[in-house]
Amino acid sequence: MAVSTSFAGAKLEALFLKSSSSSSSSRASLSSQAPQISGKPIRSRKNLIQRGAVRCEVAASDVSLQTDKLSALEQLKASAADRYTKERSSIVVIGLSVHTTPVEMREKLAIPEAEWPRAMGELCSLNHIEEAAVLSTCNRMEIYVVALSQHRGVKEVTEWMSKTSGIPVSELCEHRFLLYNKDATQHIFEVSAGLDSLVLGEGQILAQVKQVVKVGQGVVGFGRNISGLFKHAITVGKRVRTETNIAAGAVSVSSAAVELALMKLPESSNATAKMLVIGAGKMGKLVIKHLAAKGCTKMVVVNRTEERVAAIREELKGVEIIYKPLTEMLTCAAESDVVFTSTASETPLFLKEHVKDLPPVSPKVGGVRLFVDISVPRNVGSCVTDIETVRVYNVDDLKEVVAANKEDRLQKAMEAQAIIAEESKQFEAWRDSLETVPTIKKLRAYAERIRVAELEKCLSKMGDDISKKTKRAVEDLSKGIVNRLLHGPMQHLRCDGSDSRTLSETLENMHALNRMFSLETEISVLEQKLRAKVENKK
Repeated sequence: MAVSTSFAGAKLEALFLKSSSSSSSSRASLSSQAPQISGKPIRSRKNLIQRGAVRCEVAASDVSLQTDKLSALEQLKASAADRYTKERSSIVVIGLSVHTTPVEMREKLAIPEAEWPRAMGELCSLNHIEEAAVLSTCNRMEIYVVALSQHRGVKEVTEWMSKTSGIPVSELCEHRFLLYNKDATQHIFEVSAGLDSLVLGEGQILAQVKQVVKVGQGVVGFGRNISGLFKHAITVGKRVRTETNIAAGAVSVSSAAVELALMKLPESSNATAKMLVIGAGKMGKLVIKHLAAKGCTKMVVVNRTEERVAAIREELKGVEIIYKPLTEMLTCAAESDVVFTSTASETPLFLKEHVKDLPPVSPKVGGVRLFVDISVPRNVGSCVTDIETVRVYNVDDLKEVVAANKEDRLQKAMEAQAIIAEESKQFEAWRDSLETVPTIKKLRAYAERIRVAELEKCLSKMGDDISKKTKRAVEDLSKGIVNRLLHGPMQHLRCDGSDSRTLSETLENMHALNRMFSLETEISVLEQKLRAKVENKK
């Protein structure tokens, strides 16, 4: 399929020469980073899943001395045919998770749920991003996109993340991981199934994936590919939990926080320690429930309103739950031995100046006040750790609690991987079937134009005195003939895994129909999309 050189010269020049002034510095930067980026061999997905390693692969091509002498536009023209005649965009995930990134960085990248539509809109306004979704939780910040160009799409998203968080691009590259197409699909399926969670098999992540779909409804950037991916991920998450029972006995982040607090307290004080929970949202409610399950019969809950606390109190009638407003937070902290924080505040609730003058806790509970912070961004500032009579724990400190629990379900995780592999094939088959959608639409439009033209000729010959009933019968006849004629070709353009037809056979049929009915155009699908983005920005 030919590439429009006039478009490449006029439109793409503006896009890609925009960065030509910094091209020499970019090459120098790539050269200096070679040991981290292109110097090491590419690892397989199996190795990437080993959580001790940072998943960050950047698609970078070796640049020869001769290529260095070419202008950016000449390089573009030379590679345009390869880059822009592909009919299919790429699904890419750019992520930073608890496995690769410290909480200090994740909290800067965190995007509140209310801001997800805005973020998706900004991402889709980037030149090479067609669709986008944001999955931001206490353990991960992952951006899923459909990119018209893998390399340029990743570059644009990384720069956007740097701009919104204030973290330098170089620092993001040290911790991020990149996955493309089938690997990206497998990753979101693992995430939804709880296999990528700090707490293996935990169920809250499935609810968070569902929330992405709910928030994405009506957002322009949450397109067919990304919405299909997340909806399929929900199906996978449900199926894995049903068929493997991986969530049986699984601890959540909230229950791990309670376990950690009880581990740090003297065993004799577990039932008598004064507990304070700040925040009565989903995480806070789970903390309260797990405290009650561990024998805690009295606790104070600080929240913005009393409504949620009253609902929890009604649910746990055997536990004394005392509500206090946010204005009394410091007073409540002064009277507590253990403080759990789980609010959506974007700024710390506790800083050094708030905590240093709190009265000491009883020696019976170890003489140290515990802050267990499971919020991202953190509710307890890192400066609080400087106080000798205080111990602060965050979500990254929960690993010691969940390690043993994780080992118990590794066998179930292997069973889950088999399900994920099967579902990944089904999703890829569905996505492959989208390859033929443009041809199906063009063929239907072509047939409809002929039908309408021939119908008008027929009706004109029949005269003006024919009845509406006769006109409708003739029109229905023309539609029926066209639909019957198109049925066979349409069937051979579908490849959704429901029959034995392979993708290669379907694509052969598509190209044959394109040739027979002259459905092909001179401009590739990706080039048309890129042109539309440029023109929309004018």
